[in-house]
Amino acid sequence: MTIAPPVVRTAPPGSSNAGGSGSVSWMAWPALIAFTLFGVIPLLGVLVLSFSSWSGQTTEIPFSGLDSWRTVLADPGLPHALWVTFLIMVFSWLVQTPISILLGVFLAAQHRYRAVLAVLYFIPLLLSQAAISITYKALLDPNFGLGAGLGFEFLQQDWLGDGTLAIGVVVFVVSWQFIPFHSLIYQGGVRQIPASMYEAAQIDGAGRVRQFFSITLPQLKYTIITSSTLMVVGSLTFFDLIWVLTAGGPGDATRALAVDMYQRGFKANLMGPASAIAVILVLCGLLLALGLRRLGGRDQADSQLEGV
Repeated sequence: MTIAPPVVRTAPPGSSNAGGSGSVSWMAWPALIAFTLFGVIPLLGVLVLSFSSWSGQTTEIPFSGLDSWRTVLADPGLPHALWVTFLIMVFSWLVQTPISILLGVFLAAQHRYRAVLAVLYFIPLLLSQAAISITYKALLDPNFGLGAGLGFEFLQQDWLGDGTLAIGVVVFVVSWQFIPFHSLIYQGGVRQIPASMYEAAQIDGAGRVRQFFSITLPQLKYTIITSSTLMVVGSLTFFDLIWVLTAGGPGDATRALAVDMYQRGFKANLMGPASAIAVILVLCGLLLALGLRRLGGRDQADSQLEGV
């Protein structure tokens, strides 16, 4: 007795439905058009302006070659702005990542009142950075803030008048607002881990701490890379929060690249150097994103649950 081979249905030649992708490819066009209009074209415009000496107050744009780039690269304030940006980036990542992972693991489990707590955790994410900055600026006022009102001497410091403390305040406020967002990412990642892996670990006698370090963290590798990319690249664009809190001060202690760009472009009317800094920001973000992507290697295209 012979068994007939299975019938394989193939799409007719030239059919746009082969693989099920042709029929929906048109759905990518609106996003591509929007990205081109509001992303690529403005970026090219900024690149062109970086070779000009435009003040932003005339209709004519005088081009000056590489003069704006020479001015920016020779300015001793640029390395300082890069250093401040790097400090905010690193310390905010060090604060946000472990707390976000722990909160994400907690929210993914079935705990009592978990839904209520999740809503409370996400409240900072719903507020604007300007409103948050104004609130913290008032709370940290050494004379009329929270410390003076409650009588806590520890809080009665000039938090925004000392360079080191001001950096710490910026990192704290950034972390306070964006930890809920990254916790949500980790919550989704934890829920993708099969329960059978934890059941097998329990049979082998592994406790919760061992399960966390042997199962949860390894399975969250690509989630951590994704979250870290958003943190690192996003930290390059912090402007309104820093500007409202410290305006780049005291002195230039919190003058990050985005603040430096604003002060050059809209305070000094130097659109050329400001555009050059904007291009530097884009290049830094691109290089950091590519570097973090390479941490995943070939496995970036694989499932998070490879080997399951």
